[in-house]
Amino acid sequence: MAVYTKLNRSNIEEILSNYSIGLLKEFKGIEEGIENTNYFLLAGDKKYILTIYEKRVKKEDLPFFSNLMTGLDKAGFKCPVPIQNNNNKSISNFNSKNLMIVSFLQGESKNNLTSDNCKSLGSEIAKMHLITNDFKIHRKNDLSIDSWRKIFEQVKDRCSEIHKDLPGLIESNLKDVENNWPKDLPRGIIHADLFSDNIFFKDNKFSGIIDFYFSCNDFYAFEIAICFNALCFDGLKNNLSFNITKAKNFMHGYNQFRQLSDNEKKYIKVLSQGSALRFLLTRVFDALNTVEGAIVKVKDPMEYLGRLEFHKNSKNFEDYFF
Repeated sequence: MAVYTKLNRSNIEEILSNYSIGLLKEFKGIEEGIENTNYFLLAGDKKYILTIYEKRVKKEDLPFFSNLMTGLDKAGFKCPVPIQNNNNKSISNFNSKNLMIVSFLQGESKNNLTSDNCKSLGSEIAKMHLITNDFKIHRKNDLSIDSWRKIFEQVKDRCSEIHKDLPGLIESNLKDVENNWPKDLPRGIIHADLFSDNIFFKDNKFSGIIDFYFSCNDFYAFEIAICFNALCFDGLKNNLSFNITKAKNFMHGYNQFRQLSDNEKKYIKVLSQGSALRFLLTRVFDALNTVEGAIVKVKDPMEYLGRLEFHKNSKNFEDYFF
């Protein structure tokens, strides 16, 4: 989340004139994140999130995101629900930009998940994977392995501005991943961006997941690898350590609902290495291509060097969970 498109009260009131959710009482831009413009709204007596789609989000992908959240909500999974406008559409337009208003999810994110939090999250992610098995929607992962070298080529000449060894480190890891990436693992719809700020808890109990705008069809085990990178490393960026207890608890929760196959375990190392590389590359790109005037907190790409080192040196899945 971030603010690229700046709206005033009259702009938001104009947008809300196409909805039947009451008069605008309060609004505030949300700075966290890097992808889309987001505003908190209080309209009538309820809270909402207004998202204006920027940067990497394609117009043709918006129905996928809307249908995914709507379907998950109908199945009892806790996530924001798209609000229909007066034309019975979940996607609206303002000043040539597409937008969506979704319900406000109760709870708050935690900077550092406990091992018990990881276990409950693992269960919920497995449930999400099973629920979406029946969904007749599909979206290609635009940030899959096929895109990583293209992103690297765009930043290769400048990424040494961030760290002098970065070009060589990225190239080395990229070759590893390209040579060892799996061809055929169980796949379906994944969230693909499960960082702590997208996971909500209330009274220390899981209360839902937000920000489905990277969701796509890919390997289920790639989702697990993303979670390992995002949630299971502790410490400062220069002294990171992998918390195997968190990873084991996550997998214990996950396996209660969807059992990981031996073949998926075999590829956890390279999937985790690839996941770290994916977020390093997009963070490097964003750090080198900041939008002037935008209110945004650019995430530090250097947090991923320690993760990459761990994955490159690990032997197999037993280094992640026994």
